[in-house]
Amino acid sequence: MAPPKRKTGGGRVTPKGTKPGDRAGGSRTTASSDDSTVTSSRGSGSKDQVAASSRYTPKAQRRQLIPPNMVPILMVALLIIGGLVIMAGYLAFDASRWATAVGLLCILGGLYFATKWE
Repeated sequence: MAPPKRKTGGGRVTPKGTKPGDRAGGSRTTASSDDSTVTSSRGSGSKDQVAASSRYTPKAQRRQLIPPNMVPILMVALLIIGGLVIMAGYLAFDASRWATAVGLLCILGGLYFATKWE
């Protein structure tokens, strides 16, 4: 049996009257060079600015190459085409290794798009 948890008392850990943007260790002062804002690489819009002392760093936006509504369509199409190519390889091409390889690549492509579907 595990020992009981130690109680620490809890309570306030920052001085009363401070705000998240305030610097630690004292009263409010004028902004120094350390409090400058950092802009993201996308531009200099007001919503892109984050204080240098902030703990949150927004994710960099990646450019989407494929429209989101095409991902499930491509996934299902590649899975079906892969299965059909493998079956056709056994029925028409006399168990050719190339048909099996192309079918497996199509199925792997479908699985790749399955991981990209949000």
